[in-house]
Amino acid sequence: MLPLDVEGPVTIEVFTIARIGDVLMLTGPCGPAPWLIETGDGENPLDTAVRIIKGALRESLLVHSTSWRFERGAVVLTFLAVVPEIGAMDAAPVERSALARNAEHAAPDDISYGQVLEHALRHLAWLAEDDGVVQSALDAEWLALLGGYVPEPFRQLN
Repeated sequence: MLPLDVEGPVTIEVFTIARIGDVLMLTGPCGPAPWLIETGDGENPLDTAVRIIKGALRESLLVHSTSWRFERGAVVLTFLAVVPEIGAMDAAPVERSALARNAEHAAPDDISYGQVLEHALRHLAWLAEDDGVVQSALDAEWLALLGGYVPEPFRQLN
């Protein structure tokens, strides 16, 4: 049984990032765009994401779930896959984006994939400060690049 019991469709959204020098690049089987994967009933989304990422990309340094939202009639679980190189896939530099902000009891009306990626990178930056698994999976150059992404937990409560 999954720890989160969700009835209905679940879509896995994967942002694949690589590093070229001091530039983060968005890449993957869909080029510089999120990769959408549908899950079947009873499938563990993390296991499915890792299996498909490994099959398509061969190697990843880290796969981590960073957020969820309800969109297009499905729960969308976002994963960040950090890969050691781009290979033959199309890529583009990651652009910074303002975060999507919700109301007290409602999700934002519109969320762009750039905002989801920004959130994912800020989440990873926070983990890089606090999580030994993330720290050991990423080298010093990765950790330095993530230093520019400032996590803002509970910002709206200040």
